[in-house]
Amino acid sequence: MQTPPVKDGPRTNEDIRVPRVLLIDQNGEKQGVMPISSALEAAEEAGLDLVEIVPSADPPVCKILDYGKFRFQEQKKKNEARKRQKVVELKEIKLRPNIDIHDYDVKARSMTRFFEEGDKVKVTLRFRGRELAHPELGMKLLLKVRADFEEIAKCEYEPRMEGRQMIMILAPR
Repeated sequence: MQTPPVKDGPRTNEDIRVPRVLLIDQNGEKQGVMPISSALEAAEEAGLDLVEIVPSADPPVCKILDYGKFRFQEQKKKNEARKRQKVVELKEIKLRPNIDIHDYDVKARSMTRFFEEGDKVKVTLRFRGRELAHPELGMKLLLKVRADFEEIAKCEYEPRMEGRQMIMILAPR
């Protein structure tokens, strides 16, 4: 024997299995608590569906409306919300401890653009050879980066050494 398909979304018309409901008519006016049979009759008179809006309430809240139109509006809202959401990416900027001023400015402009787009920035400071003997120079540079972007970004991951590199993560405010 085959089981009936499981419906998603709110229960409608005969699927509502509670003795009493709080009814809201098609104009959005409260009609009060009534038996489910009279609520179904009222919906049929209006030529619309009885839809359970708040099933967790006591008694459940039901509204008389066009179910097809209601589902279409819900789908439109979901699509609109999905369109508006921004996926935050983690962009990486690589620096060296003895970076030149102009090179630093170019990297800083890129970081500013990333923050304006709403992305996080991972600042990686790579040490090579003897540079590793002076990690304080790298720390000084990362603290300068943090200070330069104080107004538009907050430090999410404080500068710290990881092997031969020093890492810091900044997120837009």
